[in-house]
Amino acid sequence: MAVDSFAALRDKMVTEQIERRGVSDPRLLEALRTVMRHMFVPDDLQSMAYDDCPLAIGSGQTISQPYIVALMTHLLHLQGGENVLEIGTGSGYQAAVLSRLARTVHTVERFAPLASRARQKLHALHYDNVVVHTHDGSLGWPEAAPYQGILVTAAAPGPPPPLLAQLAEGGRLVLPVGGRSGQTLQVWQRHGDNYADEDIIYVQFVPLRGAHGWSQAHWD
Repeated sequence: MAVDSFAALRDKMVTEQIERRGVSDPRLLEALRTVMRHMFVPDDLQSMAYDDCPLAIGSGQTISQPYIVALMTHLLHLQGGENVLEIGTGSGYQAAVLSRLARTVHTVERFAPLASRARQKLHALHYDNVVVHTHDGSLGWPEAAPYQGILVTAAAPGPPPPLLAQLAEGGRLVLPVGGRSGQTLQVWQRHGDNYADEDIIYVQFVPLRGAHGWSQAHWD
């Protein structure tokens, strides 16, 4: 499929899947029109890259549905100067979108093969303000804290305490909370030593693994 065809599919994705569902931030819409989602999926799935669904990327992980990427990004309320943490690099697509909206993006991936592929892809496509780490994402990345925004792309039993602790004053944590049967997308915002939380919508994500995530036994 030609590059021009992908550009048309990107524009259609934004218009029909994102704008029609109420996301109107022009910076975010431009980022979604610019970032080449098809470059972040397996070659045999490129024709489906802009469909209204998640796609498998290996290691039991997925690239989220375009609307969910847009919604979670929107909920961070990024203005352009933020230091952002993503938990669950996966393909690197979400980090690429974030990179167009924030100053710096640190992204943490538990699975080394996924982290390596995402790092290579992001470097090749010149997303130079993204740093990929291989680590237990439920512990965050304290070396670069505090973060004005933290986004978690896997389901947690609750907001991991290290992530709450790494939020800057006024910072926002967006994550799905729940178990195998489904989760609620939540936003947590820091106010001193207190945190306000809000439920957004029902979602379905793969589990967050790690010290503050789901164990194999509890999820299965």
